[in-house]
Amino acid sequence: MEVASVRQQKHFVLVHGVCHGAWIWYKLKPLLESAGGHRVTAVDLSASGINTKSISEIHTLEDYAEPLMKFMEALPADEVVILVGHSYGGYSLALAMETYPEKISVAVFVAALMPDTVHSPVYVAEKLNELFPARDTLDSQYSISGSPQDPRRILSIGPKYLSTRVYQQCSTEDIELAKLLIRPSPILEGALSKGKKFSAELYGSVKRAYIVCGEDKGLPADFQRWLTKNIGVEEVKEIIDADHMPMLSKPQELCEYLLEISDKYI
Repeated sequence: MEVASVRQQKHFVLVHGVCHGAWIWYKLKPLLESAGGHRVTAVDLSASGINTKSISEIHTLEDYAEPLMKFMEALPADEVVILVGHSYGGYSLALAMETYPEKISVAVFVAALMPDTVHSPVYVAEKLNELFPARDTLDSQYSISGSPQDPRRILSIGPKYLSTRVYQQCSTEDIELAKLLIRPSPILEGALSKGKKFSAELYGSVKRAYIVCGEDKGLPADFQRWLTKNIGVEEVKEIIDADHMPMLSKPQELCEYLLEISDKYI
């Protein structure tokens, strides 16, 4: 029995979204670890969480995703992981899938941007603005950083937007935690518009699953469903009453879905 149990152990790698950090997984991580002794790694992307890189050093998706890419590179050749990406972290997931497809058993996009293999990487972000042009950003602010030759947009999430559009189903304590820990993040449309398409041979070869959050006011659920149809996925699951932060508002439901998906595609 012990041998069978060990064989079922999996390694989940959790990737956060814009302005957040590895701290957002603090409820989900112990749930996954206790459900069969799984390994869980939560990554801080560049200039996020406790990562010390300055936002001024981030010019490209490769810069932003560097901690994840270093982690993937260091994995043993015979180890495969379940990649889980949230929100804007879907772009970092896509880069890892393009670069290390053989090290990923399945990539799970949780209310996340999911690029395709036909258009420029920026296409899905532009499509969001096209399909939902009236989304209210309230007190969140965009600023311009860098030079005229290399302008970059920086997003700072405001407390009103955070509590009513992103964390509206979360506890008061989680909202206050987020207010203390969120950091401004680069929005890399310029770099993504110049980037190469993700390839069908590499990125497209990795099995994909998507978890829709039904009460998401940050990335509307209808757009999440459009994403799954735009490229196609092996599996779509939905947490009907989850906001944009299911790892905080619905951690048990998210954990159960991740375990179900991992069992199918390991």
